Amino acid sequence: MKSIIKKSFFALCALVMFPFTLLYLMLSIVVNKDSLLSSFSQLLSLIPGKLGCYLRSGFYRFVMTSCAPNVLIGFATLFSQQDTEIDEGVYIGPQCNIGKCAIGKNTLLGSGVHIMSGKGQHNFSDPEKPIKDQGGVFTKVIIGENCWLGNGALIMANVGKGSVVAAGSVVIDDVPAGVIVGGNPAKVLRALHSK
Repeated sequence: MKSIIKKSFFALCALVMFPFTLLYLMLSIVVNKDSLLSSFSQLLSLIPGKLGCYLRSGFYRFVMTSCAPNVLIGFATLFSQQDTEIDEGVYIGPQCNIGKCAIGKNTLLGSGVHIMSGKGQHNFSDPEKPIKDQGGVFTKVIIGENCWLGNGALIMANVGKGSVVAAGSVVIDDVPAGVIVGGNPAKVLRALHSK
């Protein structure tokens, strides 16, 4: 019964957000989708409480590459790239900043987690040219299912299934499955489960 009520509430929130979603879809015909998503995301991020979590899910499920209907997205969390995938049961804590990524099923993000669009977003090889004018490459970061990214983690590389990233860690190289990593730069501390 609880599951049916929850699903109904997620559906109701999607319905409430329909005019907002429709406005986004109409504007996306003439405006860059990433810029538009970023603007809408800033506005939506300010809706407080559980209701805000549900309303954000009701919007993002129709405007991202994919977003499961039961995702919970915390207060003041911002998205910058439309090509984002969020799977079933994901929890994204407050004040996160999410770039181009795919987040696997049942993954948890603590508060203030930043997932960048890879580690090549800014070129800086030409000292004569402003960094802002040197361009860069955005790559999709993959976070496996059933992961836990601790508060304040900075993620620039893939995180394998079932891994834990300690709070405040900076991930610049791919993390294998089933490990705990920590530090700056993040290093494997130990396997999560002994066999």
